[in-house]
Amino acid sequence: MGTYGSVANHTGAWEDSMVHAYILVQTEVGKAADVATSIGQIPGVTQADDVTGPYDVIVRAEADNVDDLGKLVVAQIQGVSGITRTLTCPIVHI
Repeated sequence: MGTYGSVANHTGAWEDSMVHAYILVQTEVGKAADVATSIGQIPGVTQADDVTGPYDVIVRAEADNVDDLGKLVVAQIQGVSGITRTLTCPIVHI
């Protein structure tokens, strides 16, 4: 993913300039644990947990920018066997 820096926010405080997101993942029946384990090994993924509910795995990921986040999701996460659908939710600080 490369290096990243920090930027000053409107108050002058320094904050992380990376893009962070939650990725909600639906899997084939019985594949959630395997999918979570596989996704957790992908660089840029900071956490991957199998859960109950409408989604089977929730992933937290980070990237240098939105384009790199998109590449991470499409080229790597969606390529994991057993995934049927993903929904990416970038984190915003309002």
